[in-house]
Amino acid sequence: MTKPMGPRCNIDCSYCYYLEKEELYPEESKFRMSAAVLETYTRELISAGLAAGQREISFAWHGGEPTLVGLGFFERAVELQRQYAPPGTTIVNTLQTNGMLVDDTWAEFFARERFLIGLSVDGPKHLHDRFRRDRAGRPTYDAVMRGLDALRRHSVEFNVLTAIHHGNVSRGKDLYRFLRELGTNYIQFIPVVERKLATGSLSGPPEAGQASDAQVADWSVSPRAYGKFLCDVFDIWYRQDVGRISVQFFENQLFLWSGLPASLCVFAETCGAGLAVEHNGDVYACDHYVYPEYLLGNLMETPLSSLAWSSRMETFGNDKRDKLTAQCQRCKFRFACHGGCPKHRILKSEDGEPGHNYFCVSYTMFFRHASERLKELILRR
Repeated sequence: MTKPMGPRCNIDCSYCYYLEKEELYPEESKFRMSAAVLETYTRELISAGLAAGQREISFAWHGGEPTLVGLGFFERAVELQRQYAPPGTTIVNTLQTNGMLVDDTWAEFFARERFLIGLSVDGPKHLHDRFRRDRAGRPTYDAVMRGLDALRRHSVEFNVLTAIHHGNVSRGKDLYRFLRELGTNYIQFIPVVERKLATGSLSGPPEAGQASDAQVADWSVSPRAYGKFLCDVFDIWYRQDVGRISVQFFENQLFLWSGLPASLCVFAETCGAGLAVEHNGDVYACDHYVYPEYLLGNLMETPLSSLAWSSRMETFGNDKRDKLTAQCQRCKFRFACHGGCPKHRILKSEDGEPGHNYFCVSYTMFFRHASERLKELILRR
């Protein structure tokens, strides 16, 4: 995940875990990826992908808000991709946006260059505006819908990413019905949980943020509420939308229950495929682990492939599998979640062992509720 504007954003979502990353760069004022970093990154990513035998190279632009860097940046990015990609190589660009700046000019570019756009929408207006407000505290829903209209006018391929938090988790059925009417066939749900310190700052990764004053932030979704949300949405999806709407969580469960690997890192057996590249070329082990202790190096000083395939990254990736609690290791559903995202391993297990996943109850509720129908869908395919 590449951050051309670092953590800078034009809105101030209450639950955002990334805005505080500005503190990592106290001397920085612009947070804009330079032309030199962009060119080096482009060349390095294509080279590393080809060395790994890939013929399709993906650039994932994230933030903060990546459109703040301006359209000219992405026009140059596409030029560099064409310059460094040899014949026969497919380049894929994805961009995650809040939609605030998307207009016809942006949408025309996205359509022409075949960008896949991820649009952040937390539901209808009263749910979306609960936590997604601009820096002046104003609602953002109407501006996001204008951006969505521009994407539709230009037939831009897009999907919807929805954060599930305390304010919308109880509205699973209504939320799903609303999202599928937006014109996308692909929906992602991201459950929100963060711990806050008494100082107000978000705590670090589980092993680095075990301060005694750390509490789950008010906007976080509870495990049981999220489990019920997944069950409610699955019931509608199963009855009405199988084969028509792709819900990332359900699709990944179909892979796993079929004996295939997950395409989503949260449910993969090991980590390590989701590095984060900051605006200045700093490379971190994961988008959720942008902390000093997980800084691998800078791609302007060390080849990206050396950072990605380093022993530190191998250890980081394998720790997900090797540090499961005993409760996880003996669970009959281990194959379907592999202990979830390590960032969420903030609870103690039934045995009192630290490092158990916050969403264990959520996932277990869903597996018990949906397992027979998942197996039936697999047999249909």
